[in-house]
Amino acid sequence: MTEGEAHRRVVEAWRTQRYAALRRDLGWLSLAGLDWLRDGVNRVGSGADADIVLPDGPALAGILTVTSGVVTAEGEWTRAGTPVDGLQLADDRHDEPTILELGSLRSCIIRRGERLALRTWDLEAPQRQAFDGIEHWPVDPHWRVEARFERVADRTLPVPDVIGTTERKSSPGDVVFERGGARFRLQALDGGESGELFIVFGDATNGSDSYGGGRFLYTEAPDADGRVVVDFNRAYNPPCVFTPYATCPLPWQENRLAIRVEAGERAYRLAT
Repeated sequence: MTEGEAHRRVVEAWRTQRYAALRRDLGWLSLAGLDWLRDGVNRVGSGADADIVLPDGPALAGILTVTSGVVTAEGEWTRAGTPVDGLQLADDRHDEPTILELGSLRSCIIRRGERLALRTWDLEAPQRQAFDGIEHWPVDPHWRVEARFERVADRTLPVPDVIGTTERKSSPGDVVFERGGARFRLQALDGGESGELFIVFGDATNGSDSYGGGRFLYTEAPDADGRVVVDFNRAYNPPCVFTPYATCPLPWQENRLAIRVEAGERAYRLAT
């Protein structure tokens, strides 16, 4: 097996795992709602007069009460089959947010800055049933780039997102690589407990051949000498291409490449 063939198989195996993650019960293809909570009582249900309108279920499914940033639930939801009346809900700032069940719907509390929202999935969402993959460029070993990691101590970056907010996120350093005789630099975010890097980047294909809001990419941890492989064949679409209910980060100015990265996922179009 040639090195190029081995690389192609690795990327295809990664893509298979990616599709499986998208199709899972609480994957991006199942998202069906994102509603911001107010302090005090929030009435939740499918009725038009609810404060938060669900895509299915009873006219009034329950009440979420927000007190000093803490959310409690009462109503027809269950958690692992047990009624949740009076249950204090963990949000996604914790490792495991509390999942509320209501028929085919699943919901949890997410926190973005100081704001709280109810995120809802529908296990029977049409887009989940219709998903048949994502168009992508052919795997090209030339887009598997040997890069250099330049560590920056104690740096946080203001990272914008699609809902109009900006959060400061830890950035351990920059990834520097060369392409066509030119040098490029991308500011990386923390990508995992083992030192992996997460890159949010834009390039000249955005808005035409790829999603206008940029793409995401993970790398393994740099080695002891600062070497790191950036495989743009694994560049993938952010959740916002699948649903209006995601809160994706966007590439900031320093991470917008002036070249066309013709590797990885192209713009997504839902099958009809």
